[in-house]
Amino acid sequence: MILPVLFYVFVAFTVIQTIYYLAFFSFLLEQKKKKKHKKLPPVSIIICAKNEAKNLKKFLPTIINQHYDDYEIVLINDASSDKTASVMEEFKAKHDTIKIIDVENIEAFWGNKKYALTLGIKASKYNHLLFTDADCKPVSKNWISEMVQHFSKEKTIILGYGKYKREKSLVNLLVRYETLLTAIQYFSYAKLGSPYMAVGRNLAYHKDEFFNVKGFINHIHIKSGDDDLFIQDAALKDNTCICTSAKSFTESIAPSSFTAWFRQKRRHISTANHYKFKHQFFLGLFYISKICFYALAITLFFFVSWKLLLLPLLAYFTINYVLISVAAKKLKEKQIVYFLPFLEIGLMVFQFSIFITNLWSKPKHWN
Repeated sequence: MILPVLFYVFVAFTVIQTIYYLAFFSFLLEQKKKKKHKKLPPVSIIICAKNEAKNLKKFLPTIINQHYDDYEIVLINDASSDKTASVMEEFKAKHDTIKIIDVENIEAFWGNKKYALTLGIKASKYNHLLFTDADCKPVSKNWISEMVQHFSKEKTIILGYGKYKREKSLVNLLVRYETLLTAIQYFSYAKLGSPYMAVGRNLAYHKDEFFNVKGFINHIHIKSGDDDLFIQDAALKDNTCICTSAKSFTESIAPSSFTAWFRQKRRHISTANHYKFKHQFFLGLFYISKICFYALAITLFFFVSWKLLLLPLLAYFTINYVLISVAAKKLKEKQIVYFLPFLEIGLMVFQFSIFITNLWSKPKHWN
């Protein structure tokens, strides 16, 4: 009696996963719009840096040398203890488009990146803001224009893609797969009219949107979430759009070890508890149904005929492979396709270990 029940439950989870992946095709099926020759607005590039002297020297020139007519670079020195301040001053001496905001730690906002970002946003000259991190570089000199051209009277929040540089290591492969899968989800949710997150490595919005929701006030006590929790507050179906053109990507150096990646993802995942209920539910269902799909497939393999499992497994893996393949091609991560489903299983184990760890303790600081 128990085996038929388990089989039907397995089929149910297969259907749930299949529906998710079919829905994820939404952002991939978007037709490329012809570029309109319109005057693009002036932009403030916001970069918050804490002990990033080395990365600023390496990556800031890729921002300075962008092909864009009118923009400023707002560098926020968030109470750094290294040579970040002097590096910023060196660049400012050579480029009058750079503005420096020095932030000192105060007791109420100790180690809080949102406080530093708020000061930088308030000091910015323009209404159109484009965010990235000190350890990021645009993949092209047209990054600003590719992102900013999506602004319109209605669209005031632009979600971009922040990829990681390819390296020859298992952790790098897993990091890039997780980044790809996350992007597939937040791009698709936005296309379906329910934006829920963004990555601060590549995000643009109007300063008006920031002040309309009173900045980060609703979650200022939470150390992380300057990107995704802001989107939870400000992003709507009508004011948000995505940018997936290859020239709009930014690229970062991925964590070099599982320990570093584990620490980073603990901080990021901890903010999910503060998402809207509908987002928590659907994101949780996606993850739980995937675990149950694999667990039941392995269990049933030992007790029922493989012929019964063949159709559900073929349906899942075919749709999964096609979706990931097309998305990987669009987001320039073709190598990932060769290692499915091993990456999928590895990521599930990794995420589950983070979930268990975060039940016992919470990360404290953003850097």
